[in-house]
Amino acid sequence: MREREVALPGLSGDGLLREPDSGSVRGGVVALHGAADPSRRQPLFDHLAATLTQVGYAVLTFDRRDPGPDGGDVPLDVQATDARVALTVLEKLVGAPVGLFAFSQGAWAACLAAAAPDRPDVAHLALVGCSGVSPAEQMRYFTDELLRRAGYDEVARGLLRELRLAMEDVLRGRGDRDRAAALLAHAVGQPWFEHAYLPTELPPADLRWDDLDHDPRAAVAEVRCPTLLLHGEDEECVPVAPSVAIWEVAPADVSAHLLPGCGHYPSVGSGARPGVAGAPSSDYTALLRGWYDALA
Repeated sequence: MREREVALPGLSGDGLLREPDSGSVRGGVVALHGAADPSRRQPLFDHLAATLTQVGYAVLTFDRRDPGPDGGDVPLDVQATDARVALTVLEKLVGAPVGLFAFSQGAWAACLAAAAPDRPDVAHLALVGCSGVSPAEQMRYFTDELLRRAGYDEVARGLLRELRLAMEDVLRGRGDRDRAAALLAHAVGQPWFEHAYLPTELPPADLRWDDLDHDPRAAVAEVRCPTLLLHGEDEECVPVAPSVAIWEVAPADVSAHLLPGCGHYPSVGSGARPGVAGAPSSDYTALLRGWYDALA
């Protein structure tokens, strides 16, 4: 596998292109990030490049842009625009069909990029841990599942749900801030709060999360390319059934698989260790390699 830097106009830094040693390239893949790791060189991307270069693909990764002084997430439409920039560059470099690989949060952006009317031709789409529900609903599911797996009862889970719903309305700009602040102050002292994925203080009154209610169904309905959909059999972060269901009525040719023993991250046992990135499973590697190798 060969590596080189490539310029990506308008992005915050150069991309990292990894190509087959043979020099013969049958296609290209741009990789999009999960929420937790914005870097171009991360274990999941390194594994992707090592796997796909063996079957003739070039893999382009880049550092996700800085979200700015407010922190939080880079807007999904901005991530999708950056993906299209990278796709255009990669297509010119390899002179072959190019597509997107995305993990977790990146799957929302990848679908937007693949569905955009002014997109470069997205030849294929591989999505790992793709959520078919909004970020708000996904985080409600995730945090509730964390409490359930940690053994907390329905009372604690109900308190967390009430808090998250109140905080969501605050981030929509229409919530009762006093009520949300009171719920938050009570929750901070609870043993389950470590699983809540919430700040210890109410965010500023003018802070919004514009993607909170992003509905992925509209973009999925516009995707036409072959799509690989991978979820862990022990997925803790994303509700699998509704996430797969939106693809069952999509026009794309979808190949959906559950990864034995895996949670959200495609490593065995990750469902019991959220946020821990172990070595990708052999099942994941085989499915990934086989699907890309079979593409026309």
